[in-house]
Amino acid sequence: MGIESCLKYEPDRETRNNKRLRPNRLAEWELRVERFRVFYDIDGEKRFVKVEAVGQKRGNRLYLRGQEFEL
Repeated sequence: MGIESCLKYEPDRETRNNKRLRPNRLAEWELRVERFRVFYDIDGEKRFVKVEAVGQKRGNRLYLRGQEFEL
């Protein structure tokens, strides 16, 4: 399942692979796509989804642009 298909219709619906995050400095929502994580915010008024970052999960660690990142 691709990023576009998951975020196009109900980006604010929590599912097994899509969840709202605790407050952090990156984004409000996370989408899991295989070993990747897509972090995004939703503008409800404009009906707009902004992808803030795409990272790779290795074990319990998250990497953005090759650097370990802690939410």
